[in-house]
Amino acid sequence: MPDALTLLSRRRSVGPAFLQGPGPDAAELETLLRLASRVPDHGKLAPWRFVVFQGDARQRAGEIALKIRLEDNPVLDEAGQGAERARFSRSPLVVAVVSRAGPHVKVPEWEQVLSAGASAMALEIAAAALGFASTWLTEWIAYDARFRAAIGLAEHERIAGFVHIGRAKVAPEDRPRPALADIVSYF
Repeated sequence: MPDALTLLSRRRSVGPAFLQGPGPDAAELETLLRLASRVPDHGKLAPWRFVVFQGDARQRAGEIALKIRLEDNPVLDEAGQGAERARFSRSPLVVAVVSRAGPHVKVPEWEQVLSAGASAMALEIAAAALGFASTWLTEWIAYDARFRAAIGLAEHERIAGFVHIGRAKVAPEDRPRPALADIVSYF
């Protein structure tokens, strides 16, 4: 089996709780982002961009999440507060894949959104190819306009996902996959 097929057949999400450092260095991060930008992009619009959370930025983002959560739930218990504070610190690197899809005369918005999703998946595959583990999450913060504004997103921008990247603490087990007979039809 060619290397790319082996990589794809073994790719498995590893949750943030099971990721550890070291994360990608500067050159590896540049490679990851460059490869994540090489996805189908009808009209060459680049309808996505990346926000990188590493080092102290992870703690700052967690504090923003906590502040917003406390606005909504002022009696949030200590465990909940700790979870929000640590939301971006659970892995060495978090990359927000931001969809900036919008109306266009030739390229439907749906195609632009799909391109952002393809970018997130390419980021996960590139991370695996470099020997890292990752997971693609959204969680409540992706859908909160206050959080999106606080991290610098424009009003029309949406978070396609947060890709957490690090080293797997333990080898991930595979999970059952759907039988092709259940998901494939022929016209």
